[in-house]
Amino acid sequence: MSKIIFDIAIIGAGVVGAAIARKLSSYNLEIALIEKECDVSFGVSKANSGIIHGGFHHGSEYLKSKLEVQGNRMFDQLEQELHFPFRRCGIIVAAFSIEEMKTVEQLYLNGIANKVVGIEMCNRSRMLSLEPKLNTDVVGGLYAPAGGIIEPYRFVFSLVESALKNGVKLFTEFKVVSAEHNSEGYTVISENGNIVHSKWAVNASGLFADEISNIFNAEKFKITPRKGEEFLLDRNSAARTEHVVFPVPDHVSKGILIIPTVEGTTMLGPTAIPQDSKEDVSTTSVNLGMVFSSARRMVPSISQRDIITSFTGLRPVLESGDFYIDISKKQKHFIQVAGIQSPGLTAVPAIAEYVKDLVKKDGLILTEKSSYDPDIEKLPRMRTLNPEEADVLIQDDPSFGEIVCRCESVSEAEIVAAVKHGHTTLDGIKFYTRAQMGRCQGGFCTDRIIKIVQRETGLRYEDITKRGKDSWLIEDRIGDIKVNSYGSVE
Repeated sequence: MSKIIFDIAIIGAGVVGAAIARKLSSYNLEIALIEKECDVSFGVSKANSGIIHGGFHHGSEYLKSKLEVQGNRMFDQLEQELHFPFRRCGIIVAAFSIEEMKTVEQLYLNGIANKVVGIEMCNRSRMLSLEPKLNTDVVGGLYAPAGGIIEPYRFVFSLVESALKNGVKLFTEFKVVSAEHNSEGYTVISENGNIVHSKWAVNASGLFADEISNIFNAEKFKITPRKGEEFLLDRNSAARTEHVVFPVPDHVSKGILIIPTVEGTTMLGPTAIPQDSKEDVSTTSVNLGMVFSSARRMVPSISQRDIITSFTGLRPVLESGDFYIDISKKQKHFIQVAGIQSPGLTAVPAIAEYVKDLVKKDGLILTEKSSYDPDIEKLPRMRTLNPEEADVLIQDDPSFGEIVCRCESVSEAEIVAAVKHGHTTLDGIKFYTRAQMGRCQGGFCTDRIIKIVQRETGLRYEDITKRGKDSWLIEDRIGDIKVNSYGSVE
């Protein structure tokens, strides 16, 4: 049997790699999308703020500013094609002193230079009319109506689903450990011995882009993880705002934000703490206090009593502070896509276009695929339906009437759909459906989800994991007690 040589291998199935794969799937190419985790979106993409930025934080000299503004404009069409949760709620920056207003003025000038539509300098009364829950000590600020919010993991899942529909091959649990280059192209080898052959390679590896670049004998650079702790408030929190609320930024970060998530909860954060570890995602009580203190300065009604969970995301930061997207100067047919931190999520549709242009410039022949279909099927979500719509759906498929997750109103049919789309870990199902994301954080529904996964896949209880690798829920033996495949003690 002859080996398959892909035209291009994209390393990393987070939001960047997924968007590039989908874009290139519109051409007559054989594409491999490679991911070291057991599912897509399990790296940087799963733990970020989900903000579609407004294009004003950075000057026009930055590549990320250009791609941020371009990418922002592309989300309306993407939402129509891919059906991920997205809303243009607008962004405000709240200033509490005349000195802070000087920084706001610079943000406004950045927005004007970046050709941001609708950006507005605001006085105190305008700010309070936009966001009545703001601290009445606010003196003014900035308003960017094109900013918005998105559910990032659902966005990645939709991008990948579209890419697979159009011929991309996905390789999960494929941790790249070596790469060789010859006249035919690259031989990419995984930790468990699997091999992918390709003519071109794209490094979209997030936190590990520096390590992948070394493996391919390309440029030397360093990714520094920047730790961002975030805290999620219940959807009933009285402090939920109508807009994403930013403080005036400093030279390190955009500050602690108040984010009314697209699915109804409220998020506070992130922190911005450089660290060496690419694995440490712990949260601390010290940072909890700091986050809430900063958030209350903007919206005093915020309360720690509303917390339902916390998490940490790690952002891949380059010393330049900008994106690094270019054809490698050291390795043939190798494209670097590194340092994609904020506003990377916003910029990602434009990043995909940019990379498409780079591979074309580098000699890859791009012929449009006549069979390309940008649309994926829209899955009904019980929590978004009115009673009449829900009744019609349940009559056709009674499993929509079986509510598995009460907090988020997720039905059995939605859990089954997640499994059929390849998401068989608890986290994969959580990100696909929102089951386990409510007030009880899975206390009610986890056991029912596991039983559905067992029924649909034939997996034993001890084979089911939280997020792959060594995150088993239970092993087949606990001390001297043996557990059977149904999770019962023998």
